[in-house]
Amino acid sequence: MVSCYVMTDEALIRRTLVLAARARGRTSPNPMVGAVVVKNGRIISEGYHKKAGTPHAEAIALEKAGEKARGASLYVSLEPCCHKDKRTPPCTGTIIAAGIRKVIVSMEDPNPKVAGKGIGELRRAGIEVISGVLEDRARILNEYYIKHILTGRPFVILKTAMTLDGKIATPEGESKWITGEKARRQVHRLRGEVDAVLTAIGTVNADDPSLTCRTARGKNPLRIVIDPRLTIRPEAKVLCRPPDTILVTRKAGGSAKKGLLRERGITVMEHDGDRPALDGLMRDLGARGITSVLIEGGSSLNASALDSGIVDKVMFFIAPKIIGGRHSFTAVGGALFRRLADAHRVVRTTMSRWGDDFLISGYIEN
Repeated sequence: MVSCYVMTDEALIRRTLVLAARARGRTSPNPMVGAVVVKNGRIISEGYHKKAGTPHAEAIALEKAGEKARGASLYVSLEPCCHKDKRTPPCTGTIIAAGIRKVIVSMEDPNPKVAGKGIGELRRAGIEVISGVLEDRARILNEYYIKHILTGRPFVILKTAMTLDGKIATPEGESKWITGEKARRQVHRLRGEVDAVLTAIGTVNADDPSLTCRTARGKNPLRIVIDPRLTIRPEAKVLCRPPDTILVTRKAGGSAKKGLLRERGITVMEHDGDRPALDGLMRDLGARGITSVLIEGGSSLNASALDSGIVDKVMFFIAPKIIGGRHSFTAVGGALFRRLADAHRVVRTTMSRWGDDFLISGYIEN
């Protein structure tokens, strides 16, 4: 393979990140990983982890390189694994057996089963290891995985579409479509990247959304609907399978309807009280192996999610429209408000344009 890159460590690690991102949305609960084998100033092979249960990026790149890997350098976006508690062999053994002389790693794997142990094993085998090249970018790439592996909870994104004056619907509930086609396509791509989409029964009853991913090669996320009083209509699109759906409802009442829903293949999660504790719900979803959740709800759910502290990232699509009206629905409602000094602060913000609409993204400051 002829290289067209300036052969610096940063440039080659950047290439591993590009490779890793090709599998965005398909590796959960595993991280996205890319690998590049370099020898005599040339890239001789590449690989990336395509989905959980398949060979890892390092193994793919080394198999492609064959005997040429002996004496070469390996660039990888995440520390090679060294444990056997998985479906594929440890990558450290494969690297050592291939005769790699140097490994350049973007970031250590936060998984306690690895967490520096992979690097240590390589060094004990006499392999030179450099770590921390473009680490910030590697962390952003695998932010879902990192949050889940360290806390047991999913990474949560709150997404909303609103007008310039902050409205998401008219007083009558009309909200289709605030944003244009390009922005909506981006939302479908986002759905294809996460494990689950969370909404509330008010949105389901008002819009009857499918909450599926309608992009080429995109996967459909698990759908989660908060419906405390179990008022969902039997013909609602979110009850059509596949994809799968979880209904979150209170324990009291509705046993017959719950039974019918379960017969249709719908998972019913029950909670005490009138409303579920969102923090507890995230804990339960994380225990099910869900590493990322996209919130697509209305004013009340958005407010509850922010106030409960479960939101990691926000994505606000803003359309160049003005609805007005004191009774129109705002992006974040609820009965409570915060003083300016106590407002939810969004940091590391970015802005992009999708057709006529703008997307402002950022992280909730903890």
